[in-house]
Amino acid sequence: MRDPITASLTRRRLLTAMALSPLLWHATTSKATSVNPHRIVALEWLPVELLLALGVTPYGVADVPNYNLWVNEPALPDSVIDVGLRTEPNLELLIQMKPSMIVWSSGYGPSAETLARIAPGRGFNFSDGKHPLTLAEKSLMEMAALLDMTPQAERHMATFNQTVERYAPRFRTRGNRPVLMMCTMDERHVLVIGANSLFQQVLDRWGVKNAWQGETNFWGSSIVGIERLAAIKDADVLCFEHGDDALYQRVAATPLWQAMPFMRQQRFQRVPAVWFYGATLSAMHFCRVFDAALGGKA
Repeated sequence: MRDPITASLTRRRLLTAMALSPLLWHATTSKATSVNPHRIVALEWLPVELLLALGVTPYGVADVPNYNLWVNEPALPDSVIDVGLRTEPNLELLIQMKPSMIVWSSGYGPSAETLARIAPGRGFNFSDGKHPLTLAEKSLMEMAALLDMTPQAERHMATFNQTVERYAPRFRTRGNRPVLMMCTMDERHVLVIGANSLFQQVLDRWGVKNAWQGETNFWGSSIVGIERLAAIKDADVLCFEHGDDALYQRVAATPLWQAMPFMRQQRFQRVPAVWFYGATLSAMHFCRVFDAALGGKA
C-alpha cells in the first residue's frame, strides 16, 4: 500500500493530466475591432501558438510555468505576463491590464460572457475529433483574418508544409517499425498518443506507423496502465519529458519497466517536451524532435 504522500502525488498528476487535456464546446466568436496586436491576452496554449505563428507576442498568457514544461517551444519572452490558471485566470488582473483582445480555447476557462465584459474576444476549437492539425490550420487563418494578417499566415503555412515534407525522406530507412509516443504521468500510468492526434497527421504524411492501436479520447490521447505497454513487441518508443525526471527514474527502476520489450531491445528514448494538443508550431517542433531521435536510423 502506498503512503499518503505518494498517493497524493499520484492524484495530483492525474488531475494535472485532466486539466491539461483540452475540453471541447462550441466556439464563441466576438468580432474584435481596432485590435492592438501588442495587447492580446491568450488564456490557453492553442491560441498562444496561433499568435506566435503570426509573429505576434502575447501580452499575457495563462499558466506560463506549465507552458514552459509541457509546450517548451517556442519559448515565451520574459515580457509576457502570467495571468493565472488556464481554467481560472485572474480576472482582476485582466481588467487592470486592459487587453485589446482576449483569445481562448472554446469551453476552457471562464465563459465568453464573463470575458466579454473585459475585452472583445474569440474562442477557438481544439479539434474536430479526427483531424486536429487540419482544424489548427483553419484556426490560424481565422486568427489572421481577425488581426488583418492573412499574408503572414500564408507564409507560415508555406513554411510549415515545406518543413514537414523536408523531413519525410529521413524516415524511409526505418522500414515498417512503428513508433510509440508517450509520457509518464505517475508510477503506474502513462499517456499514449494515438489516432486522431496532432502527431498522427504528421506521421501519416511520412508513412510512419503508430504503435498505439488501442483506445484514444477525442484528442487522440489516452492514459493507460504501464503494464499495457508490454504488449507492444517491436517499436521505437519516444517518451516526451515534462520536468518529470524524478518520476521517470522511479518508473525505470521497476522490474516491469526493465522487462518491457523496447527496453530490452534498446529502442527507448526520452525526448524534449512537445505539446500534444497544439497547432502548426507544435507540429514543426515535433518534426525536429522526431528527426533528432529517429531520422536516418534503421
